[in-house]
Amino acid sequence: MKPVTAAAKLGIYLPAAPESFRTAPITRADLDALRADPPQWLADLHRNGPFPREVVAQKLGVSRSGLARAGVTEALDAQQIGALIADPPDWLVRERESYREVVAEKARLRERPKG
Repeated sequence: MKPVTAAAKLGIYLPAAPESFRTAPITRADLDALRADPPQWLADLHRNGPFPREVVAQKLGVSRSGLARAGVTEALDAQQIGALIADPPDWLVRERESYREVVAEKARLRERPKG
């Protein structure tokens, strides 16, 4: 598979991965090996980032669209995410509330009886 696909499956930000990972195709066996026994660089990326947008959104409790509306376009590391959580700006408070409402509405619609 392409490195971008493998990075997505591993939940890492591809530009932060080593050159050897970014330039070579990855087999499913390679991917399974990375998951089973992650090398130090992968463990560091999972712990400290920088994280891809999907992971940043999840850690902040907002949608990826919410990040875009707020102008967050770059990958963030654990320290930056921690700072946002410790002292949430107005956009983060708004987007979290919006995201909670969307999730609650989706849950309500799933529970609605069919027919």
